[in-house]
Parts: sequence; structure tokens; C-alpha cells
Amino acid sequence: MTHTSSDIVCKMYSTALGEVLLAANGQSLVGVWFDKQQHFPNTTDWQPVQAHRLLSETHAQLQQYLNGQRHSFDLPLAFVSGTPFQQRVWQCLQAIPYGQTTHYGHIAASVGAPKAVRAVGAAIGRNPLSMVIPCHRVLGANGALTGYAGGLARKQTLLALEAAHP
Repeated sequence: MTHTSSDIVCKMYSTALGEVLLAANGQSLVGVWFDKQQHFPNTTDWQPVQAHRLLSETHAQLQQYLNGQRHSFDLPLAFVSGTPFQQRVWQCLQAIPYGQTTHYGHIAASVGAPKAVRAVGAAIGRNPLSMVIPCHRVLGANGALTGYAGGLARKQTLLALEAAHP
């Protein structure tokens, strides 16, 4: 079944890290973005909702995660954007365990493109499911905090949260 952008429902929620826009398409979560983050989607054709079971469940799981009470998410996910390469990168990110980090070169090698470190970085920056797909767990080769569409302060907060709740 093919979905169009007009099939997407969305709602803005408050979290400890600021407002997040949650979006669903049918029975799957398709987006988690910090308000006004880099690569924020065009929501013109999306349907704002007051209540939605999956969006409410996502918000509850995000709250548990941000309170250190949840280490993984149990949500149906779907990619409705991104190139096949970007989607492979996003799928690879899901394998990074809670509380652990990796680097861009490792992700590039994992998706079969060891020389495409910059392309991997660009794909990670466009991750449509922030926090749920843990792009914040990817660091520079020297362990430096590099890039995060939601801002480096949030990336640092998320990494500190995971270190504090092993």
C-alpha cells in the first residue's frame, strides 16, 4: 500500500529536551523531530490531530526514555522518505546498543560503503526518527561530538542520560 504525505498525521508534544513533532502514517511511526531542528520536514499536507494512539504511545515511551526508565523503543516504524542508501544507514543505526557509541567510519563500513563517511554523516543528519533511531550515538573518529540535527547540546544530554542509566 502506497502512502502519500496527506496520509500523515502529526502532533507536537513537550519533552524534557523541548518540543517534538511526532508523525505517523497508517499504523507506523514515520517521524520524530525536535521543533525547528535542522532538516525539519514540510508538514503542509499533514493532518494535525488532537489524539492518536500511536503518537500518544510514542510520547509515553520517549518520556520513559528521557527519565532513564526505558533503553529501547517498541514501536512500529516506517521510512517514508530517504534514498535507499539513507534508509540502509538508518537501519544500521538501530543496532547501536543503548549506552554505547560508534563512529561514522564504522557505520560506513557496516552499510558496505567504507569510503562514504561523509555521505553516511549526511544520511545520519537526515534521520527522520530522532532518539528512536539513535543517531546521537554516532561520534567522530576521535570520539568528538560532531553534528546532530537537534543540536549538539541535546546530543550531549542524550549521551549523558544513557551513561547515567546503564
